[in-house]
Amino acid sequence: MAKFQGVDYFDLDDVLEDDEILVRNTVREFVEDKVIPIIEKHNRESTFPKELIPIIGELGLIGSTLPEKYGCAGMNNVAYGLVMQELERGDSGIRSFASVQGALVMYPIYTFGTEEQREHWLPKLASGEKIGCFGLTEPDYGSNPSGMKTRAEKKGDRYILNGAKMWITNGTIADVAVVWAKLDGEIRGFLVEKGTKGFSAPEMKGKHSLRASVTSELVLEDCEIPEENLLPESGGLKSPLMCLNQARYGIAWGVLGAAMACYHTALDYSQTRIQFDKPIGSFQLIQEKLTHMVTEITKGQLLCWKLGRMKDAGTLKHTQVSMAKRNNCYHALEIARMSREILGANGILDEYPVMRHAANLESVKTYEGTHEIHTLIIGQDVTGIAAFT
Repeated sequence: MAKFQGVDYFDLDDVLEDDEILVRNTVREFVEDKVIPIIEKHNRESTFPKELIPIIGELGLIGSTLPEKYGCAGMNNVAYGLVMQELERGDSGIRSFASVQGALVMYPIYTFGTEEQREHWLPKLASGEKIGCFGLTEPDYGSNPSGMKTRAEKKGDRYILNGAKMWITNGTIADVAVVWAKLDGEIRGFLVEKGTKGFSAPEMKGKHSLRASVTSELVLEDCEIPEENLLPESGGLKSPLMCLNQARYGIAWGVLGAAMACYHTALDYSQTRIQFDKPIGSFQLIQEKLTHMVTEITKGQLLCWKLGRMKDAGTLKHTQVSMAKRNNCYHALEIARMSREILGANGILDEYPVMRHAANLESVKTYEGTHEIHTLIIGQDVTGIAAFT
């Protein structure tokens, strides 16, 4: 198959800064050289390529937008988005690792933590020396996190946590978990370290999606943590939702990478697969599919580029992130399925990446807010009427 050269139908490179293009190309090369040659094996065996973590850290791809004083790259948000795009072109599990580590672990420590917590954790998380996870979703509460059952109780100079979390990326391999629990009826964030008595993180098995990613439960049974492990500036449901907004932003960019990988594969295949004595790309129905794919990728790119510029300017609304996440996930999955159709029976083989991306995107479309929840977020914004209940 021809080497991936990017998808840029509207000359988006013309409005990117030189350092943004450099970041994108660096990550693109990393994915080409280090991720793609091994990812199908990991997907087949349902293992996460932990050997890539130090490289990802060394490249500055974890917590990329946070300040350099904490060992982070200090990128702008468009450059960060391009990082997510290129990582997910390799696999959603690789992007999920970096996204969770940065947006859902480092961001809350930076935003809601003390300076001591920042100095202790952020450099180690940025380098990949330490791994983190984010515990919000519960077995009975996904789209309605305010109903969480996990509780924290203050006893002397310690907190006692009881509860369970579900669908936690990185959980089993994490050194620290940002766990959200109700303390005196208010949702607060806590740092729970690996090895703490009463804390366990069994890995979830049997997934047909995100197979090259660690997905876990978190179990807290009279789990005692010191009072300095409370994130003191956290308070209310708004705090974890702020974290999710960071992650959703990265997802909106990331799924474009998966869509690009599928489109690139389908386009190349359509030019080399011969049926009825001609390439299948010469047939009108195939060209219609390819046209639809490149159009939706281009629309998603423009949406994310504008989103990133607004985020850097401080004018971004969370509802706009919902629109980008909702739109781009929907069309990325659609593109993956259409690519499989163009490849015919070959599309189900892991010789090609499309079925892996399609399966992964089924999860990405659901996590960090389902398609339906983001629909209602936007619906409330445009009508002024909440339709969640």
